[in-house]
Amino acid sequence: MPITDELKKTLTDPTPLYALAGAGDLAYEKLREVPGKVEEITSDRRAAQEKASARLQEAQARLVEAQAKVTETVTTLPTDLKVLQEKAQSFALQQVGRAAELAVRAKEVYDELAERGKVVVDRGRKETAKQIGEKDATFQSKVSAAADGVAETVAPAEKPAAAKPSTAPKPRTAARKSTAGKTSES
Repeated sequence: MPITDELKKTLTDPTPLYALAGAGDLAYEKLREVPGKVEEITSDRRAAQEKASARLQEAQARLVEAQAKVTETVTTLPTDLKVLQEKAQSFALQQVGRAAELAVRAKEVYDELAERGKVVVDRGRKETAKQIGEKDATFQSKVSAAADGVAETVAPAEKPAAAKPSTAPKPRTAARKSTAGKTSES
């Protein structure tokens, strides 16, 4: 009978109903707070709109100031095009002179580097030729020493043995019959 006791206890336990009632009450409480939150959000939005409007007005004021400065700058520019043209030509001639000076200096540096490189190459060639001469002399002395050593090992009194005739039998070849003397009898 314990199963029926458990079933009876489960069906008569009011705890799930209490939990449901508590959830409903919490939902009602939160829904009552909604109008206050909506009003708060609306007031925040209004404040944000007011800030944005103030910033927009500031930006427009700055734009007007900038336009006034641009207009003032344009009006103060020299209106005489000949003066501007002369200034531009003068500036261009100055730059051409500077470019010519730089070209001359570049040529001088180039020539200096070429001369320096020639000295370095000549020095390298001399050192290489000297090293080759030293190596050649060393090689020649080694060759002479080797030749002297070979000459000493071969006695001058000894003559190479004369070639003796070979005693090996020569291979025999089969004699061929001569067909020149035969005539054909057809």
